[in-house]
This record gives sequence, structure tokens and C-alpha cells, in this order.
Amino acid sequence: MIAGVLLALGQSPAELRMLDDDSTKWGTKVLGIDVSGPINALTQGQGAGAVIGIGDNSVRKRLAANLRVEWITLIHPRAWVDPSVRLGPGTVVAAGAVVQPDAAIGSHAIINTGACVDHDCSIDDFVHIAPGVHLAGGVTVKEGTMVGLGASVIGGITVGAWTRVGSGATVIRDLPDGVTAVGVPARPLPMDQ
Repeated sequence: MIAGVLLALGQSPAELRMLDDDSTKWGTKVLGIDVSGPINALTQGQGAGAVIGIGDNSVRKRLAANLRVEWITLIHPRAWVDPSVRLGPGTVVAAGAVVQPDAAIGSHAIINTGACVDHDCSIDDFVHIAPGVHLAGGVTVKEGTMVGLGASVIGGITVGAWTRVGSGATVIRDLPDGVTAVGVPARPLPMDQ
């Protein structure tokens, strides 16, 4: 997804590079962009900035803490982000996403393809809002949470830190930290599942 955003922003594949710890990918290309080595090859002062293109929120958090680089924010040209929105460094807004007035999105968050974040939402650091998610106005999503494909959250709800909301779920009540919630309406799974 991030390679596509960079290319849509007019970046030449020759000006970009990708890093991956999987050595079998070194020397290959993704959308014409060279995969040139391990992540620890990224160092301060190399290039114009970096963004972490890993969907796993905890891995993104670990890498962000350990890499000393300039983090950039990417907004796909076919996304709409109101000028009043606050976006943290390292955050990516994908094609077709809509982020409405006075929303605040933290660092290293992903607002994926076609997601809608309505007015006055607060999205903390390392959150992943999956494709097709709808967050109504005033929703709060705490650090590290994953809101799954096509899920919906009604207005004013708080979704706790490091919680997982299942694909297609509809959240109508606040969710605590660290649970997996599924269904319509969304309910936390019992701990033994």
C-alpha cells in the first residue's frame, strides 16, 4: 500500500527504496522499487524520510522506537483529509480514505483504503483502521488498536488500547483495553477462545 501511495504522489521508483529483514526479498522489486536490504540499514540522514509499511501495530511501535530517522506522513492524492485534521509523523492515509474536520490521528497510524474517520475522532499512535471502516463522529481509538475490514463504530464510543475489532463488527458500546470484539453488535470474545 505505501509503495502505491508514494508512486501516486509522483515519486519515481528510482528515488525510493524498500527495506525488509527477509533476505529472500533483497534484490527484488515491488512496484518497480528496489528491496535493498535489512531494516537496520536505515540510518539518520539517508534520504528525505521514512515510513513503516508494516500492518502489525506492535512491530510498527517497536521499529519506530528503535530507528532514528525523520518520519514522514503520507496522504494518497485520492484521499480527502480536512485541513483542520492533525496527523502525526509516520502516519499513512490511503486512497479513498476520508478524514473529516477536527479529527486527530497520532503517530505511525494507518488509515487504510476507503476508511471514513468522521469529525472530532481521536485516533492514537500505532492504530490500524482497515479498509472500509466507518468511524462516526467523536470516536476515540486508543493506542495499538486494529479496527478490522468493514467494521463500524457509532458516535462517541471509545475503543480501548491494543484491542482488535473483527471484520464487519458494529461497535455500539465502549470496549476495554486488550480484547477481541466481534459481531453485530460487537462483543468481546471470552478469554479462552
